[in-house]
Amino acid sequence: MSRAYGWNAQLLIAEESEYGVLPDSGYRQIPFISSSLDSEQSLVSSNVLGLGRDPTQPFQDVINVDGDMAIPIDFRNIGVWLRAIFGAPTTTNEETVYTHTFESGKTSIPSYSLEIGLPEVPQYIRFSGVRANSIAFNFARSDEAQATINLMAQGESGSETTIESSAEVYAYTRVSQFQGYIKSGGELLANITSASATYSNNLEKIETIRNDGKVEAIDLGVASLTGSISAKYADNILLDKARAGTPVDIELGYQLSDSMKLVISCHEVYLPKPKRSIDGPGGIECSYDFQGAKEQDLGKMMTVTLVNDVESY
Repeated sequence: MSRAYGWNAQLLIAEESEYGVLPDSGYRQIPFISSSLDSEQSLVSSNVLGLGRDPTQPFQDVINVDGDMAIPIDFRNIGVWLRAIFGAPTTTNEETVYTHTFESGKTSIPSYSLEIGLPEVPQYIRFSGVRANSIAFNFARSDEAQATINLMAQGESGSETTIESSAEVYAYTRVSQFQGYIKSGGELLANITSASATYSNNLEKIETIRNDGKVEAIDLGVASLTGSISAKYADNILLDKARAGTPVDIELGYQLSDSMKLVISCHEVYLPKPKRSIDGPGGIECSYDFQGAKEQDLGKMMTVTLVNDVESY
């Protein structure tokens, strides 16, 4: 009997032309780090009386399909997830260098079908009607650069064979945290120890009465941008802006070269005034848990620019 191992798991993804319907082809195999995406069906205890002290059989409840997927910051494959979060990008090119610009606030995003393959069992778990709820970026001094995608789906099914055996594969590009940077006003911010930014579509499950236990659809809510910046207390640049309620722009990014980079531009960010707690003899640190808003002149809250050698997403 073979056992399933994560090192041999495979992830396929394809955009749906009709919501909740698995495409027959057009899948792409992309790398991932971990996944908790799966279906879950709870049991409801019976309240029936008159049949003795022992309870009668429980009832099956509705089916929920959601979970998180950790992905590497990979300058080619991450474009698939950015399209899932923000919708179709605007793409320009110069020779073989392509610039894909993703913007917040779009009124529609695509849905996808995913297949997680565990060939040892064999079991190929298929998810349909998948929409990306949020993407979270975390910046630190060291370790592998990665992001976390929160996903919601309409349904889950399984098969003993893969839906596509010759899926297209982008070349993987490794990115480390030390290749990241944080700017404000076009200047590198000093004394930053860590930072994060989370963009959410705040998806809403449309839960109607139907005999298969699935949701009817997954719709867009009001978008949000939240995050944090932790800095060693060495000046009052950010603190003064927080006190005054003055918005700032924040740019976070990873760059291997001019033709391989990811730039996350938060156009209007509001900082709270943090406590300056002294916890011992070491350096004093301030943490700003910021919130984003739409910049009126630009008409958007956030722009993500991906530069690579991929022609389109």
